Amino acid sequence: MDNYWPEFIAVALVHLLAVASPGPDFAVMLRQALTQSRRVALLSAVGVGSGILVHVTYSLLGIGLVIQQSLVLFSILKVVGALYLTWIAIHCLRARAGGIHVATAHTVPQSGFAGWRLGFLTNALNPKATLFFVSLFSVVISPGTPVVLQAGYGLYMAVVTALWFMMVAVFFTLPGVRRSFSRFGYWLDRIMGGVLLLLAGQLLLSTVSGDGATDDPGRVSGIRG
Repeated sequence: MDNYWPEFIAVALVHLLAVASPGPDFAVMLRQALTQSRRVALLSAVGVGSGILVHVTYSLLGIGLVIQQSLVLFSILKVVGALYLTWIAIHCLRARAGGIHVATAHTVPQSGFAGWRLGFLTNALNPKATLFFVSLFSVVISPGTPVVLQAGYGLYMAVVTALWFMMVAVFFTLPGVRRSFSRFGYWLDRIMGGVLLLLAGQLLLSTVSGDGATDDPGRVSGIRG
């Protein structure tokens, strides 16, 4: 076991840098924390962490490498991911002017499951996450590492991801933080919608140009958390 500590530390550092990077997960979690209850936001964070397990599972099974190397399969994944981000963005952009969209006592709450599902699908349908985990399991993690230990790495990354976004949820559900955002809650919805649309557009453009599916697996791609 001692021989695998350097590998685990490398995995932990790469993952920490990746999960802290801005991207769809962070954008969705920010909006959840500001527009829903703390409980729902925390469940969304758990959903994001649960999505990591999807990527870990297909990476362990070797399916991730097949997806990455297949232009058709990877393009389909990109399109589905882009459509999902667009769907979320439309909900943000439909915010009505004059309303305060930061959570209040009168906010219509999501169910806990709906919050979890939003976080889960946002992460699970992120094609950049596919590139990241395929690269991670191809380069950073040795093929000789026992599968049980590789699964342990995956579980660690899922838990750390969930904990990171739970901290995001707790911070942005603090009353003082929410009050600071309450004056421009409408514009926050618009900004989040615009960011998500840009990310969706980036995915669609990369699909048209054919980028990503044939990327060198020797490069650990950045997953945007």
